[in-house]
Amino acid sequence: MKPKFVFMGSPDISIPTLEALITNYSVVGVVTQPDRPAGRGKTLNAPPVKLTAQMHDIPVIQPVRLKDAGVYEQLEEWLPDVIVVIAFGQILRQNVLDLPPFGCVNIHASILPRWRGAAPIQASILHGDEKTGVTIMRMDAGIDTGPILRKKEIPITPQDTTETLGKKLANLGAELLLSTLPEYLNGFIRPIPQPEEGATYAKLIQKSDGHLDFSKSALILERQIRAYNPWPGTSMALNGAILKVNKGEYIQGYQLTPGKRIVYQKFPAVGTMDGLIVLREVQPPGKKNMPGDVFLRGYHYWENE
Repeated sequence: MKPKFVFMGSPDISIPTLEALITNYSVVGVVTQPDRPAGRGKTLNAPPVKLTAQMHDIPVIQPVRLKDAGVYEQLEEWLPDVIVVIAFGQILRQNVLDLPPFGCVNIHASILPRWRGAAPIQASILHGDEKTGVTIMRMDAGIDTGPILRKKEIPITPQDTTETLGKKLANLGAELLLSTLPEYLNGFIRPIPQPEEGATYAKLIQKSDGHLDFSKSALILERQIRAYNPWPGTSMALNGAILKVNKGEYIQGYQLTPGKRIVYQKFPAVGTMDGLIVLREVQPPGKKNMPGDVFLRGYHYWENE
C-alpha cells in the first residue's frame, strides 16, 4: 500500500511538489490558505495549490489558523503517514508535528542553516550569495530548525530574480523530495541535526521594502530590484507619481550626486552612493512594463526636473 500524504502549501512554488506527490503517492488531503481578495475589483482568488488539488479531486481545507476548530480532527481523519509542507505560511503546532508516523517534512528554499525564515530566496539575492539550493528537513517546533534529510545546491546567476530562481528551486525541491522519500520511509536516511554555526534569518518582506534609496550602493540597488521581482516590486518617486523599476544595471565608479537623474546610453539612470543604477525596464503609472529607452521617448523631462 502506498504511504498516505497530506500536503500543506499555497503559492506557485508549491505546485511542482504537489504534482509530483500526486503522481507517485496517495495524497489524501490538502491544507492551504483561504481565498484572498485581489485586483481592483477585490475578487476572491484561490491559492494555486487549491486549484491543483481540485483538478485531481483531492479534498481541500483552508483554515485561517491550524488551531481553528475542526482542523486537527480533519487531519486525524485523513490518517497521513507524512505531512509535506512547502511555503505554507503558518506555524505547525506540536500536536500536528507529532501526528504522522514519519513526521512533517518541509522543503525549504535555501541551504540550511543559512536563511531560515519567510523569504530565503529574496535574502540570497539581496546579500549577493553565489549559490543557494533546497533543504529537505523533518520539522520541529522551531522556525526552519529541524534536522536535515537531504540538501542540494544550485548557482545563482547575475540575471536571476526571485521569480526565475523560485521556479528553479520549485522544480529542484520536487525532484529532491522524490529521490529522498523512498530511503527516508524505509529507514535508510536518519535526520541530521542542523548546526547553529552559520545560521541566518530571512525576515518577512513588506511592501515598503520596495522603495529605492539612491543613497545606497548601486550594486545593492541592483540586487534589490532582482530580489523584489515580482513582489513587492521596486519603485521610485517621479514628478508626484510612482515609477516602477523592473530591471536595473549597476555601473560602479561613476561620480554623481545620489538621486541625480541622467541619460546613460539612451537609458534613464540615477546617481547612487558609488555609481549609477541604469533603469533597463520600467513601468509608468497605468502602463505596461517597457524598456527604459522606450520610456524616455515619451518622457522628455528626465534630466530637467
